[in-house]
Amino acid sequence: MGSKNKLKRFKENETFENVVQPSREEIVNQTYPLKGKWTSEFFKNGKPLILELGCGKGEYTVGLAKRYPEYNFLGIDIKGARFWRGAKTALEEGINNAKFLRTQIELVDQIFAPGEVHEIWITFPDPQIKYQRSKHRMTNPDFLKKYHQILKPEGVVHLKTDSEYMHGYTLGLLQGSGHEILYAHHDIYKNTEAPEEIVSIQTFYEAQYLEQGKPITYTKFRLNY
Repeated sequence: MGSKNKLKRFKENETFENVVQPSREEIVNQTYPLKGKWTSEFFKNGKPLILELGCGKGEYTVGLAKRYPEYNFLGIDIKGARFWRGAKTALEEGINNAKFLRTQIELVDQIFAPGEVHEIWITFPDPQIKYQRSKHRMTNPDFLKKYHQILKPEGVVHLKTDSEYMHGYTLGLLQGSGHEILYAHHDIYKNTEAPEEIVSIQTFYEAQYLEQGKPITYTKFRLNY
């Protein structure tokens, strides 16, 4: 994407009522007014809050919001030019329970209050294969602790990835740490009993992976500390 196009999208995001872009300072200094009030102040309803972390173009955020109008879906990514597409689609189609937040994923424990989040979706994150102990891998122990902090007690995490490494790494970590694996499959499209929302909603890159014959993995788990 050219820099002109990116700038145009950044500018447009600023006008979208379903996008918020807090400064890092607001979050770190604990002065961001939506913390603990995402449902009441941003979505302006009483529906449970579900996050998509690293939402990319926002296909899952929008797709889930259409499928489950009884929940609020918040797509989070630092790359606003990407989720511009999802935000624009949600506005054009009047999908009021799909909104977007531009911030860094590692700040989630500071931008949401304890127990504020109902579920978390992680769709096709960078597996960070080059680094065995990557601090940016989104299912590493530090991230899991942050998720546990903001999730309600029975809250779950969904991980969908084309990376066998990420799938195996996460399963090993969950098993080794005593967390609860509710569902796991290494090739979800070959499983006739796969949950419908897993196979019926596809991201832009997922469709490409499937064309290449790449297996897509899925894990659903609950964190126990």
